[in-house]
Amino acid sequence: MTTMTHAVDAVVGGVDTHLDTNMAAALNGLGAELGTRQFPTTAAGHRALLGWLASFGTVVRVGVEGTGSYGAGLSRHLAEQGVEVIEVDRPNRQNRRRRGKSDPIDAVSAARAALSGEANAVPRARNGAVEAIRVLRAARSSARHDRTEAINQMRSLVSTAPEPLREQLRDLSPHQLIERAGALRPGSDLGVVSATKMALRELARRARYLGEQMDRLSAQLGPMVTAAAPALVARHGVGTDTAGALLVATGDNPERLAHEAAFAHLCGVSPIEASSGTVTRHRLNRGGDRRANHALWRIVMVRMVSDPDTRAYVDRRTKEGRSKREIMRCLKRYVARELYPLLTAQEGG
Repeated sequence: MTTMTHAVDAVVGGVDTHLDTNMAAALNGLGAELGTRQFPTTAAGHRALLGWLASFGTVVRVGVEGTGSYGAGLSRHLAEQGVEVIEVDRPNRQNRRRRGKSDPIDAVSAARAALSGEANAVPRARNGAVEAIRVLRAARSSARHDRTEAINQMRSLVSTAPEPLREQLRDLSPHQLIERAGALRPGSDLGVVSATKMALRELARRARYLGEQMDRLSAQLGPMVTAAAPALVARHGVGTDTAGALLVATGDNPERLAHEAAFAHLCGVSPIEASSGTVTRHRLNRGGDRRANHALWRIVMVRMVSDPDTRAYVDRRTKEGRSKREIMRCLKRYVARELYPLLTAQEGG
């Protein structure tokens, strides 16, 4: 009877997050629905949401969709108040087709996933040095993308430019193209040549500015990554860029990854079991954090060229009939196992 009463008093919440509003649902410990309500995505709205859940009893956990995007602010507030936050994926598509789609339905689904244990992932904390690294990496990534796009646009314009201008700028490296195009003088004529020169000059100036922006951000990121995980950066094949990607994947609370297999799964380098009947097999994991997966790939590529032990392993596995792709998958799994203790030992972790 005491257990039953305790289950009834316990409250599990679920939140369907959006840019301006959050839809919350409350269940008791037995799964009975207690209510749904919408709240604004403001500090006052976060406090009101938690207060509303607490009005039904003791809040034991809250399942939140989008803890890395629209739900980041709410997740931080709940964690600061000592509430267990569970990261919930969006509802199963088959269930959604069967039951329909609405914000209250999604909020209730999030609460049920947190209550049943179907969702049990602890979201990444976003309140420390790794979060600072993440936001700077995001800015640098967008600068790199836009610079590449500007250079591609320049090459496209050069390929269709009037012949004298085309001959002057074709077959140049990106740096040479930016320098020469940035020095063009369009003149006052509004013809095709003048307009093409002006377009190329503006794109070159944009690409130059973005390159300088990338350099400034990289200069900030290098010392920050080294300070956060010096032992990680010191490993062979690991640079500040790959180390930053792995740090961001684990977050400011790497202890949420209970063991190295969980980290490997997070990076998408753990085989997924696909057995059926008498057939026992595993398939390639195409999920996980793809930036972290790419970082492991880059580390493996460096070691395959410059690390004697890795080269010996590659030679041995090649003689056994393994393809290069299969060998690299194995190596990525080994590197994940090697680096996991260094990530969980990061400063602040």
